[in-house]
Amino acid sequence: MRIATWNVNSVKQRLDHLLGWLDETKPDIVCLQEIKCVDDAFPREAIEAAGYNVAVHGQKTFNGVALLSRRPFDEVTPGLPGEPEDDHARFLEGVVSSADGVLRVACLYLPNGNPVETPKYPYKLRWMDRLIRYAEDRLALEEPLVLAGDYNVLPTPDDVANPEAWSNDALFLPQTRERFFALRALGFTDAVRASSDRADLYTFWDYQAGCWQKNMGLRIDHLMLSPQAADRLVRTGIDKPMRGREKPSDHVPAWCELDMQGKA
Repeated sequence: MRIATWNVNSVKQRLDHLLGWLDETKPDIVCLQEIKCVDDAFPREAIEAAGYNVAVHGQKTFNGVALLSRRPFDEVTPGLPGEPEDDHARFLEGVVSSADGVLRVACLYLPNGNPVETPKYPYKLRWMDRLIRYAEDRLALEEPLVLAGDYNVLPTPDDVANPEAWSNDALFLPQTRERFFALRALGFTDAVRASSDRADLYTFWDYQAGCWQKNMGLRIDHLMLSPQAADRLVRTGIDKPMRGREKPSDHVPAWCELDMQGKA
């Protein structure tokens, strides 16, 4: 079973790219971020025609997340617990049944956090703390769980082409990275890093300053696997060619494949 995550940076503007990629790669579950539309404006019919069930937690102009699945959803839950007044559409959890039980997937769009001297950075840290508490609760279920999305976190210097330039950025500050490592310390596996220690496995290239042409990228889109999911990990990938398309998203899909059969 292939689970992918992609910050599409507007599903309306990137619909042709999305549909073409779905047809080419045929992922089983897709987590989309920055869809930038309300639920009713999501191109549900086109994606359903491509063979996917759709769950959306949208927001006008900003944010917004969606889950696509070839299998029907058993459960769908929008919103990360812990801060009722937070109305940003950044989290959507779905549960699907497999031949070996259930698979729980959470689609995440973490706050950027910049500028760090504004309330945006404390909000980012609170959001990450809430994610850690959520992850702790879900681990108690002892189910395969994938936390996939745009984390807006650079875990290590190997995840950025020019670490020095990012030393004071919210994506790379020690407080940010510490929380990512705290999530990992709970027992989660960074799927891409479990498969490769290469230093150029980027998922994002800014539109400006020729970042794509110079390969000045970042790895900020992650798939974190619970122990029950990590035990099923077969392989991972990053669909880098999508960044070279005409009018692309500044992110590309990252994915992992899990063997959901034959595991007790």
